Amino acid sequence: MDWGLTAADYARHRPGPPLEFYERYRSLGVGLPGQHILDLGTGTGELARQFARQGAQACGTDIAAEQIEMARILAAREGLGVEFQVAPAEQSPYPNACFDAVTANQCWFYFDAPRAIQDVKRMLRPGGLLAVSYFSALPRQDTVVRESERLVLEFNPQWTGKDWNGDVSPVAKWAERDFTPKAMFWFDAAIPFTRESWAGRMRACRGIGASLSMDEVRAFDAAHVSLLERIAPERFTVLHRLSAHFLLPK
Repeated sequence: MDWGLTAADYARHRPGPPLEFYERYRSLGVGLPGQHILDLGTGTGELARQFARQGAQACGTDIAAEQIEMARILAAREGLGVEFQVAPAEQSPYPNACFDAVTANQCWFYFDAPRAIQDVKRMLRPGGLLAVSYFSALPRQDTVVRESERLVLEFNPQWTGKDWNGDVSPVAKWAERDFTPKAMFWFDAAIPFTRESWAGRMRACRGIGASLSMDEVRAFDAAHVSLLERIAPERFTVLHRLSAHFLLPK
């Protein structure tokens, strides 16, 4: 996969979590004014930019240089002083004990978890939190998602992101040895799209934009636009499930 190929679609079409998500983060102590926060796997910087709007001193890292460049452009447009760097989640370019919180949204499963855990623990200040979250559509409850996923599989049968069942574990089992759970939440939200923005959202998924050739992406896009004209109105919502685990280092 090459996430750099999806940077433009991510920036234009892939929405960030709704405000309720950030309100819950604030209630659990993440995203407060003056906090130093690092967002791992930041992509185009959705979380980092929102934390900065709330008065935090935010940083973001990602392995895709094109995503980081787009994150810098988007932050500059708003006059937000977010620091973005190209770096893997397992080896962040920051000193020990420098962050009040580290976040990772829709990306932790891509990391080498044991290495990422040790690097997070190194960078957190005493009392600091790791917050790992997901923001995923629900194909078993939403026809547009389900039919779009079927089309992705026609073009890329190796894609593994299909048919999520919506299950959210109350405990982050991968974290049990190194962290103590502080809290978790999950809720559903209807996220607004147009046909154009949903087409862009699906182009940006790892099974299409990050994996296929340009000709294959164009062929998928044409087929997807035709599908959406048949099954979806011009404006619609897509049901998503949002979840997060808040973890304290042991």
